[in-house]
Amino acid sequence: MDKAAANTHWSEDFALDQLQLAGLHLLCRNYRTRRGEIDLVLREKSTVVFVEVRYRANIAYGRPEETVDTRKQSRLRLAAEVFLQQHPDWLSAHCRFDVFAVSGKPPDHTWRWIADAF
Repeated sequence: MDKAAANTHWSEDFALDQLQLAGLHLLCRNYRTRRGEIDLVLREKSTVVFVEVRYRANIAYGRPEETVDTRKQSRLRLAAEVFLQQHPDWLSAHCRFDVFAVSGKPPDHTWRWIADAF
């Protein structure tokens, strides 16, 4: 098992399963740069989709998607730029940023996929 897989939370596995069931195709998982990390990079037709997976055990202090603030968005954009520079085949593709929010614990968890979140 590689280091990235060992550090993966169950919510990320769940998000990937749901997104693949919706027809998206995995390009990269846990893409890391000095500028930031992207949980999932997928392809939906000709669009590259950068997905931030957020988890909260409970929503007493807010929903998981609310934790993707402007600072986090900026880091995701910078990491996406590096990804595209390193993968020139996707450089001219349309791109979007999605948030996949999970709260609760299995089997009673809830989830929300926010396409084009920012």
